[in-house]
Amino acid sequence: MSDKSHHQEAVSAAGRSILKLVLADYHGPVAIRLWNGELAVGADDASCTVVFKDPSVLRELVLHRNVVNLAEDYLADEADIEGDTEQLFDLLSYMRDLELTWPLKLRAMRQALRLPRHHHEKSVREIRAGRTKRRNTKESIAHHYDVGNDFYSLWLDKEMVYSCAYFSDDSQGLDGAQRDKLDYICRKLRLTPGQTLLDIGCGWGALVCWAARQFGVKAHGITLSEQQLAHARERIREEGLEGQVTVELLDYRDLPSDARYDRVVSVGMFEHIGVDNFPHYFGTIKRVLTPGGLFLNHGITNDTGWEDTPITRFINSYVFPDGELARISKVCEAMEDAGFEIIDVEGLRRHYAMTLRHWVNALERHRAQAVEVVGEATYRVWRLYMAGSAYYFDEGSINVYQVLGGHDREPLAVGLRRDELYKKGCECWPECASVSGETS
Repeated sequence: MSDKSHHQEAVSAAGRSILKLVLADYHGPVAIRLWNGELAVGADDASCTVVFKDPSVLRELVLHRNVVNLAEDYLADEADIEGDTEQLFDLLSYMRDLELTWPLKLRAMRQALRLPRHHHEKSVREIRAGRTKRRNTKESIAHHYDVGNDFYSLWLDKEMVYSCAYFSDDSQGLDGAQRDKLDYICRKLRLTPGQTLLDIGCGWGALVCWAARQFGVKAHGITLSEQQLAHARERIREEGLEGQVTVELLDYRDLPSDARYDRVVSVGMFEHIGVDNFPHYFGTIKRVLTPGGLFLNHGITNDTGWEDTPITRFINSYVFPDGELARISKVCEAMEDAGFEIIDVEGLRRHYAMTLRHWVNALERHRAQAVEVVGEATYRVWRLYMAGSAYYFDEGSINVYQVLGGHDREPLAVGLRRDELYKKGCECWPECASVSGETS
């Protein structure tokens, strides 16, 4: 055997030894294949296979036990994920909870030191460069939402809704579930013709257009994304809603002092706010909402608050520079502190797991187009981020809630039961009845 072959075999032997030590008791759905093609953990027909393309990936994982390192290796194409990406997080959860004895740790570290050192590709460094934790600024919003409308259109529904859908059952498609979500929000807000609606973080304009077209309101949306703004304005023109719907590039903190709306809604935006800014956020909404008005906040929460973990560091570095989740109790408390009456709280956790799986499947189907639009590393960021989110929504450590609040304790246009939300028709707006009959 040549010196080179001997060295390669020694490296492979070290890799096998590490995995046998560390994952001796792992019997989950994930398999691991080494850089030489050898299957070191799991079965050939595993639903998910992690491929270490370079020995340095395993070295860093053992020496630092930081899943961000593994994620960055995946972004740099030094590791790969074959099959169901969501299943990867079963292995990561096992590793998070794994407690090795010191003798086993030392043996694994000695083997890891026999592996070559780590390096990253330039593409990953460029994605992360300059990403510091910012609070809901135009730059931080642009980092996530201005990746490109062409990219999002590859895997979102026809309405371009980038938030949790509302499914009737497992067989319903994403397009119908997102239309149902738009309709459900409008019903929760008890929209009637002639009312004014403010949508904070209006995205590509789906909700403001739906509310105007189906419920007859005059809607105004604000966003910090220039690409979303351009798309929403074009959509408004195409649908002939210029007299009913307006959108602008505006921070909620800069809403005019005399602005007033009958209804306010925020869907998938307050995750960017930051817990320290809750008083100002909810206080601003309370100020612009007319007495007797309703406010619906639709947003993601978790069960611990935003702690410093490898996963949260990955999200803040690569996905949401300013992302921060809070417990639902903290959200409701902040709304009550601002003077809102909490009328209804509904958790949609299972719906978001289903939504994310639709998104991941669509993204993977359009991989070639996505890579052409945004590049391989960015494609992998979204694939990993959304698959992981689906796993943790399914697990239950993160959730999404719709919280309906009243301006105060004024008489409200809210029935005694939820029955009205599920009626096939809407007495106040005939056109709504025909649409809701199709989508409810």
